[in-house]
Amino acid sequence: MASNWFKFAAPASFYPLAGRLIPMFWILAGICLLAGLYWGFFQTPDQLGGSNAQKEYYRIIFIHVPAAWMSMWLYVVMVGWAAIGLVFNTRLSFMMANAVAPTGAIFTFLALWTGAFWGRPSWGTYWDWDPRLTTELILFFMYVGYIALHSAIDDTRRADRAAALLAIVGLVMVPLIFWSVNCPDPNQCAALHQRSNLTQIEGNILFSMLAVTFGFWMYSFATTLMRLRSIILTREADNTWVQELLAKGSRA
Repeated sequence: MASNWFKFAAPASFYPLAGRLIPMFWILAGICLLAGLYWGFFQTPDQLGGSNAQKEYYRIIFIHVPAAWMSMWLYVVMVGWAAIGLVFNTRLSFMMANAVAPTGAIFTFLALWTGAFWGRPSWGTYWDWDPRLTTELILFFMYVGYIALHSAIDDTRRADRAAALLAIVGLVMVPLIFWSVNCPDPNQCAALHQRSNLTQIEGNILFSMLAVTFGFWMYSFATTLMRLRSIILTREADNTWVQELLAKGSRA
């Protein structure tokens, strides 16, 4: 018999499923982050040469690059759930978008913060109005704007729709961030950042980056689902299944 996956579109059905998935994502996140950071910090120093001035501070890239990737991916995910909510008017989709936003904002801030520490020894400054830095900063403001707008409107349905429209408008920042250093003519988009090309990264360094990125993905799943369960309980507080769940918990 085929499984009826659509039943999980209902908050009451998805709530227990999310609770069962969260421990698995925490475990996978811990394993991937430990493996990726250990390999990056201790098994790759000689890849850049012992006398290379970047030998020590280059380790920042194992946090900075995966965080920057996640900042863009999570924004796309947030917009995807927001768009599904607008088109199909599904409550859980809006809740999912709302749950993703804080994690995306954290990764964007982490990318900016680690980028500043990378910039000081590399470029001699913590900040420059480099195209990629500027567009990444605007992306952070889009996350903050989405969260602030949603919090400022008391009516939940209006808040979902207004914040979703803002998120969709901000989606233009994702391709701008990519093209800020990968435009066809580098002379027209001069930037401190070098062009991104995974094929030119040494194998051990690439493995560490991808392991940390996968760990960040698992972390994002875990934190988003935890936040989603809290949102579901808040919004469905008047429903019978929530009251029965809370009563059962109080008796335990």
